[in-house]
Amino acid sequence: MTLIDLTRTLDPADRDLLPEPLRTLAPVIAPNVDYAHPAGSGREQFASAMQCRVEDLPDGEGWGSELLTDFSTHLGTHVDAPLHYGSTCEGKPARTITDIALEELWCEAIVLDLRGRCAANTAISVDALESALAENGAPIPAGGAVLLRTGQERYSLADLEFFQYPGMSREGTLFLAERGAKVLGTDAAGWDLSFAVMARKFRASGDNSVLWDGHRAGREREVFIVQQMANLAALPPSGFRVAFFPIKIARASAAPARVVAFT
Repeated sequence: MTLIDLTRTLDPADRDLLPEPLRTLAPVIAPNVDYAHPAGSGREQFASAMQCRVEDLPDGEGWGSELLTDFSTHLGTHVDAPLHYGSTCEGKPARTITDIALEELWCEAIVLDLRGRCAANTAISVDALESALAENGAPIPAGGAVLLRTGQERYSLADLEFFQYPGMSREGTLFLAERGAKVLGTDAAGWDLSFAVMARKFRASGDNSVLWDGHRAGREREVFIVQQMANLAALPPSGFRVAFFPIKIARASAAPARVVAFT
């Protein structure tokens, strides 16, 4: 068995890579981290905790410690719980991240290769999903995961193109959910089209159904959406399982996760 990490590393240095117009997105990209090194500020922290002097410490060192701030629950590679989409789901109170059983997040998965079938700032069509599914040749596993490889791996956080990604619509989300998918993952920064694109569509049409329709489809059919996935190119089309295990945060609508494929 081979383990493949599908998680984007949370590096505070990535905040500085963001193009200037997108710096407000920093809390969903990486946290601020105050690093305490054993030979640095960790000495003072440890000495204070032990009620001794730095000179009293064994080998003159303290501990390593990190304090994370400006940390969104929708940070990096993360799992959305139904509460993120609204207060109700399938007519019942929407579940939080800790309401989801681990067994629901350990499942069979397939990859849909949408490269060449989708475009930046454009909704991924049902036809594109059907074509990629036919090319894959495997059915969507009941209660399993569908991972969308859109080609965003070409870009880094420093590229504006990273934030101009193909997004999912209500129709596309329900197409996958109605065929048995429970976990919906993407290598894009978001599941829906970007906020800027949705806002433009709303201003042009006055139709509020274009606002976050991909996520809001999860109120009709319960799904768990996983965004900012990495390394999908390392996966086979099918025949593997994935663990999507989020941090256990009480009453939260999402949580960062370590996502690992078992092939």
